Amino acid sequence: MEIEYINLPIIDFEEKGKLSFMETGKDIPFEIKRIYYIYDIEELNIKRGYHAHKTLKQVIFCLNGNFTLELDNGLEKEEIFLDKPNKGVLIDSNIWHNMKNFSKNVVIMVVASDYYDENDYIRNYNEFIEYINKKNNARGIVGVKTLD
Repeated sequence: MEIEYINLPIIDFEEKGKLSFMETGKDIPFEIKRIYYIYDIEELNIKRGYHAHKTLKQVIFCLNGNFTLELDNGLEKEEIFLDKPNKGVLIDSNIWHNMKNFSKNVVIMVVASDYYDENDYIRNYNEFIEYINKKNNARGIVGVKTLD
């Protein structure tokens, strides 16, 4: 699976700190329609996510602390350690994703290509695999993972 990283610019003001920013169409490969934060996670061993989106694209950033992002496209799985506020990961549509191994005081920011729509979510992993198999079979892709 090819992972696309988003590296935001850093302006270093030395003792005054650093500034990073993002611009739609330049740093973020879609128009941002929603931004949300995840924070105050009390149980650091919990897993979050457990879903995919049919059309939504997102970029996920770790603004403070660190965590592990798991990505699964139905054929391959990848784990990515996020710990820099200017480095994000593009989560394209049709990618199952989970977050785990949170550090204390972790703050996660997600920028999304569309407004919240529950109908865009796939929340059951077996349904995700069936959905991916149908899409891949329609495109003539073979070797798709089967249900466990």
